[in-house]
Amino acid sequence: MVVKVTMNGPKSRSKGLKIAVGLSGVESASLKGDDKSQIEVTGEVDPVQLTSLLRKSVGHAELVSVSAADGEKKDDEKDDKKTDLQVWPYNPPYVVYEVPSYGYAQHHEPPCSIL
Repeated sequence: MVVKVTMNGPKSRSKGLKIAVGLSGVESASLKGDDKSQIEVTGEVDPVQLTSLLRKSVGHAELVSVSAADGEKKDDEKDDKKTDLQVWPYNPPYVVYEVPSYGYAQHHEPPCSIL
């Protein structure tokens, strides 16, 4: 994947590379282009997450291209046997709240003694 970022100097270039390498799933990142304003990232990375992080900290960022690194690797993954996923249901915890008595007597007698 290639991301074009507006970088003014070497400090912003290094900051952009640190952000790109800091994401999980990144195998490598390098600067591309004549003015080194493009970052080429290889690996399993979410392109939207990468561009939003670069926009927040470096400057304007736009995706130039997103492609698979190896075409053969994609074919091998398709040939693999697909396993059934087991989904465990989530049961939220059951919480019981008790009302404190505060020392009140709870009598079940009628309030009037005439009856």
